[in-house]
Amino acid sequence: MSISRRKFLGWIGAAGASATLAKPARAAGGKHFEGYPDTDGVLFDVVKCIGCRRCEAGCNKVNDLPEPEVPFDDLTVLEEKRRTHADTYTIVNKYEAARQKSPLYRKVQCNHCLEPACASACFVRAFTKTETGAVIYDASVCVGCRYCMIACPFEIPTYEYDKAFTPRIMKCTMCYPRIKEGLLPGCVEACPTEALTFGKRKDLVKLARERIYRHPERYEDHIYGENEMGGTNWLYLSPVPFSEIGMREDLGTTSAPELTAGALGAVPMVVGLWPVLLTGIYAMNKRKEKIARQEREAAVASAVSETEANARENLDKALEKAETDKEKAVETAVKKALEDAAKEAEKKESEEDS
Repeated sequence: MSISRRKFLGWIGAAGASATLAKPARAAGGKHFEGYPDTDGVLFDVVKCIGCRRCEAGCNKVNDLPEPEVPFDDLTVLEEKRRTHADTYTIVNKYEAARQKSPLYRKVQCNHCLEPACASACFVRAFTKTETGAVIYDASVCVGCRYCMIACPFEIPTYEYDKAFTPRIMKCTMCYPRIKEGLLPGCVEACPTEALTFGKRKDLVKLARERIYRHPERYEDHIYGENEMGGTNWLYLSPVPFSEIGMREDLGTTSAPELTAGALGAVPMVVGLWPVLLTGIYAMNKRKEKIARQEREAAVASAVSETEANARENLDKALEKAETDKEKAVETAVKKALEDAAKEAEKKESEEDS
């Protein structure tokens, strides 16, 4: 008996309803978390960035990432807009702003949200917001669902599609191991113009406000990351509206967990349904295998029966032919013997007459 897709989905829906009635689901992002106090952060000043890509090289070095196809001292890559990849935690892009005589450069990496969207969307808790402010990832518990990639408003997490058996989600960790040892993040250490400043987030906010206050003609009166998506540990200053350097200004100030709490309420239920779903799929596959085996056995039996029937038919024909051939052979032999006897008699008669 075949099972239609509609019927199968109906079974899953019924199981889901039962599971929901049996145990209320709790949203994965339902608990509001406002970040750890006194966390670290980085302030990126667009005014000071010269687009040298030293930060990319520093990140590559301390994280043991593979060498890029285009060397770090080749700035022609800045002519195209790039994004981070599984083997590239940070990149620099160039922008031509309307009121600026020279190009502007912006560094792109994980912003380490105070309330991370990636962690909010992850139902196995592969992402963790640490006490330093860094958002880190645990590949050992990741199931590869890639909800984090969809959830991130900054499009940062990337996936190792080229590793079929051990793929991971890859992104900037704010050099968490180095911070724990009292060292600077690789990009900050490598920056030659101090466009990147590492420190306590609260101090960086004060520093940014001081720069805006002292040089209002140089900076927009906006610290990006102070409130966006509930705030981030990576902060930005810019001489132009942030939309002109490719940054989203439509995110608002509501954190990701608050926005996704309702939708993520279904996640535990879905996780609970996995055994039901997998059991159903297993049963369907086993039934399919059983039917396939029965069909193979029936096909083999039919083939054997047909072969035996053909063999019997061929044998009967062979015996019939042999019998016919035998009769013809006897008839031919008798005819020849009679002819030979007649010839012998004629020969004797001729001899007697002479």
